[in-house]
Amino acid sequence: MSNLGQFDSDFYQSNYTIENQEQSCNDSSAYGNLYGSGEQQASEQPQLAFVPPEMLMSSGYTGQYFQPASNPDYYSQSPYVDTFDEEPPLLEELGINFDHIWQKTLTVLNPLKPADGSIMNETDLAGPILFCVALGATLLLAGKVQFGYIYGMSAIGCLGIYALLNLMSSSGVSYGCVASVLGYCLLPMVILSGGAVFFSLQGTIGTVLALVIIVWCSLSASKIFISALDMEGQQLLVAYPCALLYGLFALLTVF
Repeated sequence: MSNLGQFDSDFYQSNYTIENQEQSCNDSSAYGNLYGSGEQQASEQPQLAFVPPEMLMSSGYTGQYFQPASNPDYYSQSPYVDTFDEEPPLLEELGINFDHIWQKTLTVLNPLKPADGSIMNETDLAGPILFCVALGATLLLAGKVQFGYIYGMSAIGCLGIYALLNLMSSSGVSYGCVASVLGYCLLPMVILSGGAVFFSLQGTIGTVLALVIIVWCSLSASKIFISALDMEGQQLLVAYPCALLYGLFALLTVF
């Protein structure tokens, strides 16, 4: 039993004394006083109340609030704002301009009329395709199926004239422009093939008419190329290869 009592006394033995307990109580009271003084100071500070903006402005605020103003011109000038009235016609978007087609046709029909280089230097293929189909249709009415020859000679002839003009001119020309001009100048040949439907061209009168049409087509084409490419004084040099090309179409028409 003595050993058990000694073990209990050793087990419950500690360095904690009453003095430590009093010191911890004093510390807690000190913390309480410090917390209380903090709350008192916070309560003593004045609280900010809500002040209306009118009072702030009247008390001496001279600034201005930024208010973005709406600019109607910005929306009118925006490229994304579009209406149906401002959209170009469908034929113009496709590159078909009847006014330019009519002006080019009149220029071809009148070899003495000066050509407008700004209009002629366009890759407009609506008129040339129409005239090629008309030439094939009139030859078909005369009993000649020559559509393949027309398209083949047109492609090879445009390629040859394109290479020749790029060698002769300093500015150069596109293949589409060459095809457009040569196609429009095919209109007199369509007139000749239309006459072949009603009477035969295999004679003196037919030969003379074919020569006149060849000169007509070549002069019109050379005039347009000269005005579009600024090749003054070189019309005869350009007209000669054009006459060779239109001579092939004349052979198809006559024979």
